[in-house]
Amino acid sequence: QVQLVESGGGLVEAGGSLRLSCAASDSSIGIPLMGWYRQAPGNQRELVATLTSGHRPEYADSVKGRFTISRLNSQNTVYLQMNRLKPEDTATYYCNAIFLSRSYWGKGTLVTVSS
Repeated sequence: QVQLVESGGGLVEAGGSLRLSCAASDSSIGIPLMGWYRQAPGNQRELVATLTSGHRPEYADSVKGRFTISRLNSQNTVYLQMNRLKPEDTATYYCNAIFLSRSYWGKGTLVTVSS
């Protein structure tokens, strides 16, 4: 079992920045893929960014150039630096980890961007 705990959400004005963090409960295991997804009210959950343990990132087109994903493999921690936030970025952001072919999710952290 892998438990994920997110932090760093909050309320920010459009154009501002936030940094999300997600830590896995076990820092001794190697997690091949960690990432972030988001879900706005009435919408399906969508990919924001993922990063392999080899530091190969993938971004949704809507966040390219504004968001940066990074991770600290030794602590199984993944970060999402969000810059130039827009009201349409408002959503609950979920951390995800793929380990031994199973997908694990955090409980989510709310990001609200005011116009």
